[in-house]
Amino acid sequence: MKRYINLFIITLLGAGLLAACNKQLEEYNPSGLTVDQVFSTPDGFETLVNAAYSYNRWWYGKEEGYSISEMGTDLWTSGTGDKYPDLTQYINLQASNSVMGGLWRQLYSAINLCNTGIARVDKAGLTADRKVIREAELRFLRAFYYWHIVETWGGVHYTLTETNGVQTTANRTPVDTFYAQIFRDLEMAAANLPRTTADYGRATKPVAMAFLARMYLTRGQNDKAAALADSVINNFGFALQTKYADLWRMDNLQNKEIVWAVNYMKNLVFNDRLDATLYPNGHSRGANNGHLMFTMKYDDLPGMQRDIANGRPFNRYMPTLYLLQLFNEKADARFDATFKTVWFCNNPATGRRGMKLGDTAVVCTKYIVSPADTAGKPYRVYDRNTSYLSGEGGSDRTHYISLKKFDDPTRGSKDEEQSARDAYIIRLGEMYLIAAEAQINLGNKGKAAEYITTLRKRSIIPGHEAEMQVTDADMSIDFILAERARELAGEQLRWFDLKRTGKMGAQISAHNPDAAKNFQSYHIVRPIPQDQIDAVTNKSEFTQNPNYQ
Repeated sequence: MKRYINLFIITLLGAGLLAACNKQLEEYNPSGLTVDQVFSTPDGFETLVNAAYSYNRWWYGKEEGYSISEMGTDLWTSGTGDKYPDLTQYINLQASNSVMGGLWRQLYSAINLCNTGIARVDKAGLTADRKVIREAELRFLRAFYYWHIVETWGGVHYTLTETNGVQTTANRTPVDTFYAQIFRDLEMAAANLPRTTADYGRATKPVAMAFLARMYLTRGQNDKAAALADSVINNFGFALQTKYADLWRMDNLQNKEIVWAVNYMKNLVFNDRLDATLYPNGHSRGANNGHLMFTMKYDDLPGMQRDIANGRPFNRYMPTLYLLQLFNEKADARFDATFKTVWFCNNPATGRRGMKLGDTAVVCTKYIVSPADTAGKPYRVYDRNTSYLSGEGGSDRTHYISLKKFDDPTRGSKDEEQSARDAYIIRLGEMYLIAAEAQINLGNKGKAAEYITTLRKRSIIPGHEAEMQVTDADMSIDFILAERARELAGEQLRWFDLKRTGKMGAQISAHNPDAAKNFQSYHIVRPIPQDQIDAVTNKSEFTQNPNYQ
């Protein structure tokens, strides 16, 4: 969905922050228009709705979002380039963390914009049918953003009214109140949004239903979660891709498996980095930057140099050994579709003797390789004992098996930080997993196994069908968590999965010793940014989350 955001609206957003900024800005409105004038016209109101969508770009496909939603779990640990070890390994995580502050401000700006639009939609001059749809979109987005807020920080500030100017007080609202409103908004959205849209990236009826299924599962309403997920699977024309690897092809991003995505545009001029108002100083490197985050540093190795195909390696995150071992790569095609294990020579001049262009230059493996097996080989091998310590923690945090789902070989140059890859928020594969988990919780293990069997079918390597079969007896929450890891690794859901299932501490303790050294039970909510705590005047009522300073 293209974004044409009026500068005047951005000025309004700045006023919607929960707490005052440290310095005051002089606002300049060259058009002389007022808020009432802009939002009382159909065109002006459309810019508000488009702007409300733009805030999902602060989380999805961005380093900050990955650091919160994938890191600090059982699946990922720090690469050498990790910028936020306080988030990713819980090393003295405190209210001063800059990611917490940035996302708090943006999410509450998004909430304020949604509240503004919902309050003003009746006076926007829209046709009756368009008014219903735009209000439904805003209610969907408000629920979407409030979910991120309440799961991240718990029972914090809650409001359904437009904020004008600086607000200096905040409330503490129970989590149940947040979810009651999330359900009201999503149910209204699901009832009133169209089944399809020609404007890719907008919310539709199945988008609202899919997200509502996720919310029902989160709150233990398993019968409703199962019914909605099943409806999305069967009633809206979605279909699993024939091959799991096809999901990640740059020429196949808008495929039938995608329920909802952030539509990053191929023309990078229209992406975030050049929007100086929303994203000052090229914040978050614009567009999708997932391709930067999970790639190991290959360009310092013999026979290799940085190129477009292999990506620009920020090496922020590396998979835990646990994640790699969840896959039977001989039977499950998702392993090879998810991870890169071999790098081919693109710089023979620096390679070992006799190495030619296209020869194997680097191999990373989760297995132990003996010196005898590599003797005389022209390529470099990083095996389990090289990349990982005996307790599964990272050892060589620079060279390791790398997630390749988000690679973008269509970038214009080897140093380009932006990718036009869409960031998937909801896809059909998750609906099968939601339905299966809900059925397990309801005691219907046979039905759960049917969903998993269907989901796995497209990932079976021929000749290994028996190894990919599941039975009723296999169905458990632990199995579902493992299957979600195999299917959804890196897709910004893992932290929420572990929190929903009550498995955060146990999984981290068992499978991520780097994070386990510091993780405490209170980390299931994050610290409220210190500048928000400092700015409110009702400090006795709006206090920091427990155990943070």
